[in-house]
Amino acid sequence: MAVLELEAFAAALPYGSPVLGLDLGEKTIGVAVSDATRTVASPLSLIRKTKFNEDVAAIAALMKSRRAAGVVIGLPYNMDGTEGARCQSNRAFARNLARLHPETWADVPILFWDERLSTAAVDRMLVQEHDVTRARRAELVDKIAAAWILQGALERLRMI
Repeated sequence: MAVLELEAFAAALPYGSPVLGLDLGEKTIGVAVSDATRTVASPLSLIRKTKFNEDVAAIAALMKSRRAAGVVIGLPYNMDGTEGARCQSNRAFARNLARLHPETWADVPILFWDERLSTAAVDRMLVQEHDVTRARRAELVDKIAAAWILQGALERLRMI
């Protein structure tokens, strides 16, 4: 596992391979996937957090089933651009992937992506544009936020 800057991340991805996007929440992990051309991000799954090893196995299974070659992890910076406890937690999650599961994650490129306001934007969109109930939003918001995060990274990758 290597956490890379944008240009190095792009260079590390094999041609025609999708990328996963992760929105790491306190209770759930929203997962999104790109298409093979890395143009469009789509919500994929919601993983209810249990134990770290089980969560990582679920992510690895999704990566394998989608033939994904990289991972974009959202970093929830504070509004002033500083890193708080959630950023530290997400960075620790990525570090632990390689430390605890090197057999699976040693060669997987990882990119951190600024996710400020992604959940709020998705929640607002679900209410205002689609009139989704609160209960249904709880099921959708994290995986759609993962797609929002991944889409932002994909758009920036296209500029390289």
